[in-house]
Amino acid sequence: MNAENVHQDIDLGARELPREPGDGPVAGDGAEPAAAHTEPAAPPTADAEPAEPEPTERAAPPTGTMSADRLAAKALEARLLGGERRLRRREVAAGAGLSLLSARKLWRALGFPNLGDEDVAFTERDQSALSTIVDLVRDGKLTEEAAISITRAIGQMTDRMVVWQIEALVEDMVQKQGVPDAVARKQLVTELPNLIDALEEMLVYSWRRQLNAGVQRLAVRAEAGLQSSEEGREGDEDDAPLPLARAVGFADLVSYTSLSRRMNEKTLAQLVQRFENKCAEIISVGGGRLVKTVGDEVLYIAETPAAGAEISLALSRAFTEDEILPQARVAMVWGRILSRLGDIYGPTVNLAARLTALADPGTVLVDSMTAAALEQDERFVLVPRPAEDVRGFGEIHPVQLQPGSGRGLILD
Repeated sequence: MNAENVHQDIDLGARELPREPGDGPVAGDGAEPAAAHTEPAAPPTADAEPAEPEPTERAAPPTGTMSADRLAAKALEARLLGGERRLRRREVAAGAGLSLLSARKLWRALGFPNLGDEDVAFTERDQSALSTIVDLVRDGKLTEEAAISITRAIGQMTDRMVVWQIEALVEDMVQKQGVPDAVARKQLVTELPNLIDALEEMLVYSWRRQLNAGVQRLAVRAEAGLQSSEEGREGDEDDAPLPLARAVGFADLVSYTSLSRRMNEKTLAQLVQRFENKCAEIISVGGGRLVKTVGDEVLYIAETPAAGAEISLALSRAFTEDEILPQARVAMVWGRILSRLGDIYGPTVNLAARLTALADPGTVLVDSMTAAALEQDERFVLVPRPAEDVRGFGEIHPVQLQPGSGRGLILD
């Protein structure tokens, strides 16, 4: 490991297995295990009467037997993990040629809980996966820092995806079978094996498609976006050093907090799902990317000012016309951003958020520079609004974006 990277506490490329401070003895260290000290039980006396068993509410199953539910859960785990748990954490780390400290760093990046030395929690597949990550570093294909960052991305994204999928499956079972939520979650263990192969196939298919789209957005077309963003700029803007030019938009539901207080669990879940589904559909059809949703707000990006404007108008119109969802405040800014950890950062993002708070329900606001980039496009009408003093930006000149000629974004 580069000695200058003093913040790194592991070396994924090293094959030595240093012991962690405070670790107890393990097999192979030459240490004898401590003998367990127990007092022998006193033999029963001849006069002693046999103790009566204490009453219990429910008789325990005979030793060595499992309920059908437990057997199903165990079979599902073995299928998902690639076999039974047979390995301890030190055995997996040693099999991959890593120190335990290095292995734990990667497991934390994946979001795994911390385990003790004696916990039998891993399978051969865990060891193979660990070796795969480490080999990328040892072969020089990734730096240690990049390997950990990519591993963390996989862990965080798959965690959210799995929670989403389980909740969707449970909700479907509740509605289709008419069973309570708790019963549906228990039955999921027996129904999930029929879906694993299809879900896995779709995951790999989607990842490949998304990777291709990401390469096109973030690499192949990045320079063209920067060139188009130069118009109307002087080069000393706050976002000038940032590497990507994007239209950044926010859509924020009006009165969501007060509405959610009056809703029961089922109604609130339906509202949130309807909001996310509608946003995801409009943004994807418009050629943008949904960066994230946070409660009643969605953050999205597009590659051109026109694409961002089309998406923004379509979102505003969709929520205004929706019979269930409230109206939305929408704002969009064309500028430069930094893309990291699956999120976006920079003054452009902050300005778009500030403008969203200034927008009236059912309207779309842009800043003056974004308006200048759209003013020659007949699809849009731009209506200047009074100047506003915005925290962190000083005086800005909001412009209301309205639809012009053309049909706008068309949804199937």
